[in-house]
Amino acid sequence: MKARRSLLWPTVFWLFLFLVLVALGTWQIQRLHWKEGLIAELQATVSGPPAALPDAEAALNRLEFHHVKFTGKFLNQDELYRHAIAADGSPGFHVVTPFQLDNGDVVFVDRGFVPEKRRDPATRAAGQIAGATSVTGLLRLPETASSWFTPANEPGENLWFTMDLPAMAAARHLTHVMPFYVDADATPVPGGYPIGGQTNAKLPNDHLQYALTWYGLAGLCVIYYGLFVRRWRKEKDKGERLPDAA
Repeated sequence: MKARRSLLWPTVFWLFLFLVLVALGTWQIQRLHWKEGLIAELQATVSGPPAALPDAEAALNRLEFHHVKFTGKFLNQDELYRHAIAADGSPGFHVVTPFQLDNGDVVFVDRGFVPEKRRDPATRAAGQIAGATSVTGLLRLPETASSWFTPANEPGENLWFTMDLPAMAAARHLTHVMPFYVDADATPVPGGYPIGGQTNAKLPNDHLQYALTWYGLAGLCVIYYGLFVRRWRKEKDKGERLPDAA
């Protein structure tokens, strides 16, 4: 009589695969709850009342995305332009303007989006606010590193792809620059440009989808194992040698 392979090792293999897939799905559920907590915390932060600018660098991390309000004046002659894409896919720029506080310190303010044809300040002269004014927006921390896919900043062309605050300050010969910047809120600007309120304060949360994918694969694993066992039994009944399991 021909030797027949046992179901032991195929069962061990399929069981191991099933447990791995279930563990991955459970891990994604845990990540889902963690991300939901972060989203709730971020929404509470973004919707909070405006506060004063921090006077200690140690407080920055816990104040990111907090509303802040401050007074001073825009240094419009020192505008910088950060490459951006509008929601409809059209190219343009974020206008980043140094803002001198009443105490002499300088904060970079991302005033919002302008289309390419509005880069020249002369095309939006009404929005060049002069004299004492106030700004309300979200405190942001600059990027610590740029992606390989992000082009290098071009200070000579006044074209920026990352918020490199020291380089921006050097390009405009500014001193006493704060180590953060502010995204201006959506308060209307005279003339309509720049368009503020551009901060993306939403965190992606695809963990439920990932979890369902892993659990679905675990379910398929059970189905395939059942089909394998069915085939094995049929061949056993026929007295045939079982093919390799994997």
